Amino acid sequence: MRRIVLTGGGTAGHVTPNLALIPKLQEKNWDIHYIGSKDGIEKTLIEEVNIPYYPISSGKLRRYFDIKNFQDPFKVLKGIADAYFIIRKLKPEVIFSKGGFVSVPVVIAGKLNNVPVLIHESDYTPGLANKIAGKFATKMFVTFKEAEQFLPKGKVLYTGSPIREEILKGSKEKGLKFLGFDLSKPVITIMGGSLGSVKLNTVIRDNLETLLEDYQIVHLCGKGNIDDSLENTPGYRQFEYVSDELPDIVAATDFVVSRAGSNAIFEWLALKKPMLLIPLSRAASRGDQLLNADSFQKQGFAAVLEEEELTNEAFMESINELYANRDNYIAAMETNAPTDSIGMILNEIEKAGK
Repeated sequence: MRRIVLTGGGTAGHVTPNLALIPKLQEKNWDIHYIGSKDGIEKTLIEEVNIPYYPISSGKLRRYFDIKNFQDPFKVLKGIADAYFIIRKLKPEVIFSKGGFVSVPVVIAGKLNNVPVLIHESDYTPGLANKIAGKFATKMFVTFKEAEQFLPKGKVLYTGSPIREEILKGSKEKGLKFLGFDLSKPVITIMGGSLGSVKLNTVIRDNLETLLEDYQIVHLCGKGNIDDSLENTPGYRQFEYVSDELPDIVAATDFVVSRAGSNAIFEWLALKKPMLLIPLSRAASRGDQLLNADSFQKQGFAAVLEEEELTNEAFMESINELYANRDNYIAAMETNAPTDSIGMILNEIEKAGK
């Protein structure tokens, strides 16, 4: 049986494409193993699908000054050593990386063990981790065709975004039943990423009474962000994170308020859900979400409200405009021709594995 090592973590966005690939790899009888951080979200998500998990030391790669910058290079070096011996023991035919800071030691260790390394970059421009890892990669896949210009020539293949098959198979009836909602009002699903967004959570709750006059609200607020005082509010359900029930919740959703992480917005696109995107600002990120959101806005897939403009008034106006123009967004998304991302990536994995 051929063996593959998957890696990627830090946020759910660096794990969900791996989760999309796992069932297809299993169908082709690959023996799957995962290397990630000791306490990242990837550990929980991967252990839930019963894949052997190997934690390594990892240090965050920062573009800004922080006292931890003096410590983390040593963590990265230890992570390379950790990953090197794990890979040497497992002897995989191929390594597939979804990015995030934990992936860098794994990719380097894979190269040191002469194992082919394939990398997927989700965003419009590559993150620092994939910029470093790309130097050691055999091939790099991209979600946005425009990303090719930022990556090493000759290594890049445009595949689009791997979409989890199960996310497309939800039941609206089951979703409404699980939520305790009905058909009397449209359903908005609001998510600020797997780690949550304080600013987005605040504006939702500040406007909750007004929102509930016209909409039913599903609020994925991130770990530790549940507001107990709102637990029994009719028409409002809040969750730290949803896994098994997510396909049904999405099926019951009429439109979405979201950050602009690539994996999430491409899932909404596949599901033809009108989106209001509130990307992370440049002050809080490298600006990748702004570029992702701008691309979707130009194609007519989403409305965009930048975080610096996020007031109660602007938020409510954007929500109501999105709902009023929902048919236009759906029509634009209907014209999008999806790529067989999983099929293309699997094909390259098969070739590398030979």
